[in-house]
Amino acid sequence: MRDMLYHILFAWYPYLCLTVFLVGSLIRFDREQYSWKASSSQLLRKRQLRWGSNLFHFGILFLLMGHTVGLLTPTSVYTLVMTVPQKQMIAIVAGGIAGTACFIGLTMLLHRRLVDPRIRQTSTRMDIVILSILWVQLTLGLITIPFSLDHSDGSVMLILSHWAQAVLTLQPVHVDDMQALAWPYVLHLVLGMTIFLLFPFSRLVHIWSAPVWYLGRRGYQVVRSRRLADAVRPSAGGRR
Repeated sequence: MRDMLYHILFAWYPYLCLTVFLVGSLIRFDREQYSWKASSSQLLRKRQLRWGSNLFHFGILFLLMGHTVGLLTPTSVYTLVMTVPQKQMIAIVAGGIAGTACFIGLTMLLHRRLVDPRIRQTSTRMDIVILSILWVQLTLGLITIPFSLDHSDGSVMLILSHWAQAVLTLQPVHVDDMQALAWPYVLHLVLGMTIFLLFPFSRLVHIWSAPVWYLGRRGYQVVRSRRLADAVRPSAGGRR
């Protein structure tokens, strides 16, 4: 029974989540473009938003990049410059800092969305669900840090990276190794895949529209204050 459960979770479930993630995002972009937005609540309440949003976005982007590079970089590549234990320690320290920042920011965002009546009124059920799931996911990620410190040889990191790479290469042959993981890792992985499953049905789709291109634009946008615009605008009495 345990073998079958792990096979479902780590051999079948990843492909279900990835399929819904990609196909669902395309369908939503094609059919519901007006819902393709972050739906900012800044106008309703600025307090907590600046710090919460900045900490959350800094942390989550760093964690996404770190998880992608850490899990998908072949062992033979990064061992040219560092050992497996060294990589794991870097991941623990960097991930711990980014995870803590993200956790604080997300807690502030979730608090203002639950406590403020106006923001709560304009929030959908999926908004609350996805923020709560992200909060639990970050909590599980931080809980794994002590467990990772207990395996300083990097064995856990190897199990996780080999599994992730095997899934992407359509060869999930390392499912049996996942049974050696402690419970926080298992829950963290399953909940992480579930976030991909829910992604097309939430406001998270705005990640696809991140204005990365803006960093390479050649020109600058000219912005004038309203006072300056009124000063240079000709008065109505002076027109002929």
